[in-house]
Amino acid sequence: MNFSEKDISQFREKGISPQKVEQQIEIFKRGNIVVNVREAATVRNGILAISEENQEELINFYESRKDNLDLLKFVPASGAATRMFKAFYNLLKEFDPEKDDLDEYIDRKNDRSLETFFSRIKDLPFFDKVREKAAHSEPGFEDMPEARQHYLFVKYMLQEDGLDLGDQPKGLVPFHKYEDHLATAFEEHLVEAIDYAASGKKVRIHFTVAEEHREKFEEEAQKVVPRLERETGYSFDVSYSYQDPKTDTVAVTMDNEPFRDENGDIFFRPGGHGALIENLNEQDADLIFIKNIDNVVIPKNRELLASYKKMLGGKLLQLQERIFDYLRKLENGAEKEQLEEMGNFLQNELNAGLSVNFKDLHEQEKPEVIKNLLNRPLRICGMVKNEGEPGGGPFWVTHKNGEISLQIVESAQIDHDNYQQSKIAQEATHFNPVDVVCSTKDYRGGKFDLNKFVDEETSFIANKTKDGKELKALELPGLWNGGMAHWNTIFIEVPVETFNPVKTVADLLKPSHQAQ
Repeated sequence: MNFSEKDISQFREKGISPQKVEQQIEIFKRGNIVVNVREAATVRNGILAISEENQEELINFYESRKDNLDLLKFVPASGAATRMFKAFYNLLKEFDPEKDDLDEYIDRKNDRSLETFFSRIKDLPFFDKVREKAAHSEPGFEDMPEARQHYLFVKYMLQEDGLDLGDQPKGLVPFHKYEDHLATAFEEHLVEAIDYAASGKKVRIHFTVAEEHREKFEEEAQKVVPRLERETGYSFDVSYSYQDPKTDTVAVTMDNEPFRDENGDIFFRPGGHGALIENLNEQDADLIFIKNIDNVVIPKNRELLASYKKMLGGKLLQLQERIFDYLRKLENGAEKEQLEEMGNFLQNELNAGLSVNFKDLHEQEKPEVIKNLLNRPLRICGMVKNEGEPGGGPFWVTHKNGEISLQIVESAQIDHDNYQQSKIAQEATHFNPVDVVCSTKDYRGGKFDLNKFVDEETSFIANKTKDGKELKALELPGLWNGGMAHWNTIFIEVPVETFNPVKTVADLLKPSHQAQ
């Protein structure tokens, strides 16, 4: 493809090569490649259900080792809160409190989150603050009809002369109300990290944020961290990163030509959460806990959450000890019986190498095959029973080379026009709450280059618009989907109580987010 000097200068500024742009355009021409799901992973078929006795053993194992490890909590937090409040932005545009009836509007919208919001409005963590703003700015507010009060409440909840919550990063929206303060999701992540991700008296936590939001996060940390350090006796090492511009992806027209803006510049978009594999790759820790910004718990559920996090960490450390021991034995020349033991471990406990029949391999081939399968990043993923929440699920997947592995697969990656594939998707019993504990170091203590373990073919094309024009956008292989496709993976069942996402503001009214 012929790019102009101006185009090449633009690529250089973003740190992207012309060849990379051409490769991305070829993906658009190729189209999405669907994942070949073999069967849903279920309990005792890809998902482990750990008994209470074994849970206790794994927790103790983790506790006995964690203070000698460099632990890190990694929180993707670049999302804005706008989507949380989508229904209420629509209300401000569509509802006239002087003419319209609020109940009729809610019925017409058929949106239960609106009904829940207005019926339980006093239970919102920021109710008093918004109400105070509205009363201060609107004379006679207290005597207005309820529909007018509700309309103004929404206005001062969202707009700049109020709390401006819709324009905040999601991590800085108050999620929970306590007697003496409101706690944002950012603060709750710091607090819960003490329970399972502290080494000694130190907590390291890394947030991936939008560049324009970093200053706001730093201001929140300056307010929150000193208080938490006084109250808990723990010290916090909080760090931030944002998506590297070189992970942006080119957008194209519906004819697969580079999409240009009004200035004639080629339009690039953020590559989705899969771009964060670069941010994860930069972290240096023995054990990394990954959890989304909107998934936090209130105090009464902290002990339960921590016990399962430590259980997942204990399972990883147990497996890692065996993996590292095997790799050292391979380095020193393993015996035939040891190679057989390793092959059984790979197939029966690590779910790896299922396309390889070790008995049919030549004796001289086995050590190299086993080493390649063992010497990978390792992740333990919590899975919760499917209760209708959106999100990817755990599946056995057949790859092009015949290898079978456990993967987290999004619905959009499955060919639902294929009856068999669609049927398998419907048989999923669990889904992915993004509850990951992982190790990105090898048996010699060096860091893996995580880019080498990405399945590039799982990038995803989606139709979008810009300035009223249709375009095609490219999302990189998802962080916990194709971004970790070639990691060694274990799925473990965890209770749904550990998963409390906030997708809409009405989710803050669920019992799992009522702190008082």
